[in-house]
Amino acid sequence: MEHKFPYKWFLKDGFPAKGIEKHNLKVFGTFICGGGSSFGYKLAGYNHLGGVEIDKQIAPIYKLNHNPKYLYNEDIRDFRVREDLPEELFELDILDGSPPCSVFSLAGKREEGWGVEKTFREGQAKQSLDDLFFEYIALAKRLQPKVVIAENVKGMLIGNAKIYCKKIKEAFIDAGYEVQLFLLNAATMGVPQKRERVFFVARRKDLKWPELKLCFNEKPIVFSEISDEGDKILKVNTEGADLWKICKQGRDFSSVAKNKNSYFSHKKMADNETPCTIVAAQGSCSWHSTIQRLLNKNELCQIGSYPLDYNFGTLQPKYLIGMSVPPVVMAQLSHQIYLQWFKK
Repeated sequence: MEHKFPYKWFLKDGFPAKGIEKHNLKVFGTFICGGGSSFGYKLAGYNHLGGVEIDKQIAPIYKLNHNPKYLYNEDIRDFRVREDLPEELFELDILDGSPPCSVFSLAGKREEGWGVEKTFREGQAKQSLDDLFFEYIALAKRLQPKVVIAENVKGMLIGNAKIYCKKIKEAFIDAGYEVQLFLLNAATMGVPQKRERVFFVARRKDLKWPELKLCFNEKPIVFSEISDEGDKILKVNTEGADLWKICKQGRDFSSVAKNKNSYFSHKKMADNETPCTIVAAQGSCSWHSTIQRLLNKNELCQIGSYPLDYNFGTLQPKYLIGMSVPPVVMAQLSHQIYLQWFKK
């Protein structure tokens, strides 16, 4: 039976979500960012122990909002070979992670960026992102949790990236797991956002569990249901604000801009449509449908199913939410894992 997790909620309400059993199965995260996945597990009744995050600006924000038992502010490559890991991490029910995925994104250069070392926002260090998935699986092989979940962009299923998917599946098998691949859309899971993501869900072979069955068909939530009409202040005085006037609802500004490349990531919401994916990249902008301004914090939090009282510190809500798995998506997925595997 599906449980509807609210996309509009507050940290002060506590965990788990109303009507959910608190079973305290143990989860540990990697690439935890602001904690979107962490919130999802907590909403679904799990005991989330904390995780690993390389970004020195984001890790304190995670600590502020989650108060984790364990928090490692370092590269997963360093964490994986630590000799002082707590025994508790070798007794996990779920290991979770969203290895950075920009090299597989349809919006990027894809194949041209594979294997290339670059300086990224996370950690301000030079690194190649396409091997992090295998570092993550190597960590799973060492810790041997019952379940391993990995989230990534839809682009992994397209073109030459399919080769990576095959290698990832082979790595999971070598680590002792049976793996399933799901393409999930947040819009069908009770989240007001069209966000398609790939989820690798692996179960340890010795448990002999059946395949997981997923089917989410919640009613779409359109922008007019989450619009904060009370905020009518014009927050942006740029050429973009002028383009907003002539751009139709639900369209990119590039449809009306002379310089198409400068505005391909500027999107105007549509009242009668589910909001588009929130993009973390600098320069991308999501605009209100009827008020000449960018989306505000409350709207972004609802679109990302983040708690409305989340403390973003000095970070932009758009960046953190765009980088995160929506909590309600992970709550829905992990709740089904609990019902179909752990509870039975």
